[in-house]
Amino acid sequence: MSNTNPVAPSPDPVKLTPDAVIELLRTIRSQIEDVEPLSREQTSLVKQRLRMLPQPIVEASINVIGVHDNVSQAIGQPLDEVRQLQDDSIRWDALADEARAFLKCIEGGVLIRHQRLALIAMQAYQIGTQLAKDPNMAVLVPHIEEVKRLKGISRRKKPAQAPQTPAPANEPSTAPKA
Repeated sequence: MSNTNPVAPSPDPVKLTPDAVIELLRTIRSQIEDVEPLSREQTSLVKQRLRMLPQPIVEASINVIGVHDNVSQAIGQPLDEVRQLQDDSIRWDALADEARAFLKCIEGGVLIRHQRLALIAMQAYQIGTQLAKDPNMAVLVPHIEEVKRLKGISRRKKPAQAPQTPAPANEPSTAPKA
């Protein structure tokens, strides 16, 4: 008889709160070198410069460094350090892709939570409106009235449309009648 222990199911991982995730992200950010946000202008300038030098040209130019030591000495960068920078760049690109995917998941979860909350709020208002008709539930009336007031305000806050200029009236023709 073999002594096989069934694999015990692993317990569910600890669920993190938004505050805990924020703290973890801040801790991670503080431990990463060269993490500075760029302004829109800086981002635009860097992207413009990168478009002028496509990746295949960058890679072929890096190969020039390895052909002769004079090139490496002239630019002050040994080939192994440049290759490491290239590898780091690829890995950071992968991290950025993963971070974008993570952000999309977070944003999706936020939207679903907002949707659930809005549905619950609509249900509470509808049920409260019905219950407020009963004199024994008069305590609900001021709350229902407040929701009605806020709904009215939110409807009025639509962006103002530009005033439309009236179309010019057809002027009578000054041509002589035949």
